[in-house]
Amino acid sequence: MRKSILLFLALCAALGSLNARGTAAGRDFYQLKIYHLKNEQQELVVENFLQQAFIPALHRAGIAKVGVFKPVETTPAEAGKTPERLIYVFIPFPSYAKFDALEQTLEKDKKYLADGTGYLDAVLANPPYERIETILLNAFTGSTHFNLPVLNSPKKDRIYELRNYEGPTEKLHRNKVQMFNQGDEIGLFKKLNFNAVFYGQVIAGSRMPNLMYLTTYENLADRDAHWKAFFGDDHWKKLSAMTEYQGNVSRNESRFLYPVEYSDI
Repeated sequence: MRKSILLFLALCAALGSLNARGTAAGRDFYQLKIYHLKNEQQELVVENFLQQAFIPALHRAGIAKVGVFKPVETTPAEAGKTPERLIYVFIPFPSYAKFDALEQTLEKDKKYLADGTGYLDAVLANPPYERIETILLNAFTGSTHFNLPVLNSPKKDRIYELRNYEGPTEKLHRNKVQMFNQGDEIGLFKKLNFNAVFYGQVIAGSRMPNLMYLTTYENLADRDAHWKAFFGDDHWKKLSAMTEYQGNVSRNESRFLYPVEYSDI
């Protein structure tokens, strides 16, 4: 019994030391929340909650910048189908520990509890959303912190492109992450001024293994011009042709978003 207790205490100490080292490394930890909504009323309730209660509470908790985005309608809806209403909330934390402590922090924030009553105290017969999808990510070693985009166009005209690359296996997924870091795909994005907000490796989500990143543009034409330059760049041609980086993506997806007026990012 004594031996088991000593082993348990040693394990706890090791985990504590690992967490301390991870925090000292200074890599961001990201949460991406996606609200799935069925109608305009739910959208209004969630937006009011985000703008009046949730984001101000995060600011008081030391999280200065929070991104809130909605989908850009780039194609007509299919006949008889209404596009799903979605709201994306991007929360950058300086560490996993800060993320882990957020719920308790909010529970102690009396102003948050008062300002968010309509959302927080909703009942079964009138829920504020259908579901919340949550994705957790570690910032890449090649881009350890999120960045604010430098754009001049009105927020409603901007294109924020959220891309995800699913790997066929864990090993091949790590190879794609390496392509961004050691292969300096991130450096190419920086050189071509893609205004990337973050690069992250998904550690919890519905589709794994996976990585995600968010690039930003003045408008759709600006987005297309950037990608044309990217695919024509010599570094990309060389990198994408390297044998060690072949076959590391099984599925990729792009979602076009725009920041709402009260978004910090």
